Amino acid sequence: MLQKRWWDVAVVAGSAATAAAIAFGLVPVDEVERIIAYAAIAGFVLAYLFIARPTIGVAASRARFSWFLAVLAVILAVGVAASGFLAILQALAYPMAWVLGDSRRRGIIGSAVIAAAVLIGNMIGGGFSVGAILAGLATTGFSFVFASALGLWITGIAEYGDERARLLDELTAAQSEVRALGHERGASEERERLARDIHDTLAQSLAALVILAERAARLSREGAADAAAETMSTVEQVARDALAEARALVARTAAVPAGAALGASIERLAERFRAQIGAAIDVTVDGAAEMLDRDRQVVLLRCLQEALSNVGRHAQATVVAVTVHGDDAVATLEVADDGRGFDPADMRTGFGIDGMGDRVALAGGELEVRSAPGSGTTVRVRLPLHTADTRRPIEDFRTEAPS
Repeated sequence: MLQKRWWDVAVVAGSAATAAAIAFGLVPVDEVERIIAYAAIAGFVLAYLFIARPTIGVAASRARFSWFLAVLAVILAVGVAASGFLAILQALAYPMAWVLGDSRRRGIIGSAVIAAAVLIGNMIGGGFSVGAILAGLATTGFSFVFASALGLWITGIAEYGDERARLLDELTAAQSEVRALGHERGASEERERLARDIHDTLAQSLAALVILAERAARLSREGAADAAAETMSTVEQVARDALAEARALVARTAAVPAGAALGASIERLAERFRAQIGAAIDVTVDGAAEMLDRDRQVVLLRCLQEALSNVGRHAQATVVAVTVHGDDAVATLEVADDGRGFDPADMRTGFGIDGMGDRVALAGGELEVRSAPGSGTTVRVRLPLHTADTRRPIEDFRTEAPS
């Protein structure tokens, strides 16, 4: 309805057909009525070209719409008065009023003006007789009701289409925003993962190197050359492990050998911390835990590494028990020390336990930390052996005092 070329075709074809019907005598009119009818048809075409056409597809101003209705009313009244056949121009006038009106209110007003003009033309042409008035009322009343109903229906469809287009644009914009947020969240999760990996690997190894180097320097100053040399040997081994961890981190692969090697990896990690913290570390690993997949083995190793690092920095423990066991559904890591413990209600400033909780939750498991001042600390990690429950949302892990 808003394409000008189709309106051009409709107006030209409709006006030409009406003029041809009069020219070929299909409508009984005398010479004066014929001239008036031709003038009315020409006026209708000119009104369309110079008033209506420029505003098709855009909202017409109130002045232009009123001017168009006034001109159209005069043309229709005069034309229909000369020949009732010109009432056929209503077929073009009504939809044109709705298109230019661009609202329900203007469309109904335009339809009423057109109907009134045609009625006046009929009454003038019929000499204001009762029959002419009744016939005009019936014809224009029916045409007004039909045009208004059709205009309201088509306007409703157009508004529905506009609303759907608007909603589609909003949906497209929302989808783009969701994609952007998803990308941002993925980047944030990747940064958090890298932060955990760096903390659990390189940072731990560097901290161990600092402690061992300080010990070697102290032993050297005290003249204990053999002990200093042994400590430096441990420094070398820790540095090699840190290098391997850095390479694994760069390659984004876990520092866990393929196959059933969880127990061996835990033993190597325990051996390193025996030399680092000087505590007895007892390790027990059963065969069921070896059923964990590679990613969950990495989680257990990182948690063990963090737990032993905390023991070395804070616990002042002499004995640490590391146990890994599993059943048909769950593998459990437990690290218990006889150190000084801590109050779980105290505010934590480090990243270690929180990072452990995030890592375990991402693997679909649970982390439990039980401790009290003077009663040691127990860290327990439970991970599902199967993949069905992984990648669930991060849940709060439990940190509590022993009952």
